[in-house]
Amino acid sequence: MKVVGISGSSRKNGNTAIIIKTVFEELNRVGIETELIQLADIDIQPCRACFACKGKRNCVFKRDRFSDVFNRMVDADGIILGSPVYSADVSSKMKALLDRGGVVVATNPGLLRHKVGASVAAVRRAGGLTAVDTMNHFMLNKEMIVVGSTYWNMVYGREIGDVMNDEEGMANMRNLGHNMAWLLKRLDKQG
Repeated sequence: MKVVGISGSSRKNGNTAIIIKTVFEELNRVGIETELIQLADIDIQPCRACFACKGKRNCVFKRDRFSDVFNRMVDADGIILGSPVYSADVSSKMKALLDRGGVVVATNPGLLRHKVGASVAAVRRAGGLTAVDTMNHFMLNKEMIVVGSTYWNMVYGREIGDVMNDEEGMANMRNLGHNMAWLLKRLDKQG
């Protein structure tokens, strides 16, 4: 089993990556493989809404790395979407991924069906719930099974590493990882 975590932050190894890695620790503890994709390193252009992806199972435009990231999502058993909060919602990098992925799956139904998903947000002050909702709406609309935790999946901090000081938020991330591992293992047994 494999879970792909996608950090929509422009800061490589920033707070969003830290919280995804915290979820990963719980997954790794029970033998689930993980991979972190950081969009800080990856160019993803906005969707052109051309719908040329219909029947192609991926975007037809190959000038950026969207297709590679999307293929990893399709191949994974689970997906964690993570974003810092910029202007009270997800980052533009995450939004571009969701928009393009949304059109590809809408025109090729079932590509993400029954994958286990979770959304996490790194928040300085406000907008965390909106960001989590944006990512959850993508997953729910694409027939994924969304995992929750004991509270909203957001952790507070501004500077890189500040999220480690939000004890409740980090405990929530560990519990999210535990819940995601539990569900993945149960679904795997059902085969």
